[in-house]
Amino acid sequence: MIAFGSHSQKGTKTDADGLVGNKCSQNLWVYTADCMPIFFADKRTRNVATLHCGRRGLEKKIIKNLVKIFDTFGTSRDDLLVAIGPAISKENYLVDKITLQEFYRKAENKNITVKLTKTKKDFCFNDSNHFREQNLNQLDLKRSAYRQLLNENIPHINIDISNLCTYKFNNEFYSWRRSKTISRQWNLICS
Repeated sequence: MIAFGSHSQKGTKTDADGLVGNKCSQNLWVYTADCMPIFFADKRTRNVATLHCGRRGLEKKIIKNLVKIFDTFGTSRDDLLVAIGPAISKENYLVDKITLQEFYRKAENKNITVKLTKTKKDFCFNDSNHFREQNLNQLDLKRSAYRQLLNENIPHINIDISNLCTYKFNNEFYSWRRSKTISRQWNLICS
């Protein structure tokens, strides 16, 4: 769900994966762990928005839905600036082959086949904190978000992507996949 900042009340929490600033001088906050904080700003109208975007958000085309809202404001794609903040890197976001196939089918409208011989063998923690070997595949959320932004005709020069990984940099970021913590990073954009 995407909510408008002017519809939220001071001192209350809005449960949404996207916030749109539809008044001047709004501060929009989103908290993330391994998912991407994605910030949007119209440099002409100064409207801003933020998304909490992970695998499921990409599958549900949350980026496309947010860009449609900017269309209602009369935003030109050339005026729309986008920044993707720190999130889990593809090297650390490992999923099984069925999840990967479903992701590409839903998020990128592609049917792919992941063969067992091409899967990556890696180690991860299971719920009882013991190592177990699994056939896992890397999923690049930032790259998929970038492709969805390009599909919305946002110029590549208007898109900035952080190379920081929330999983890798354990002293700088919280990561659900690394430590199962409920702590999160707060991300902010102001109009």
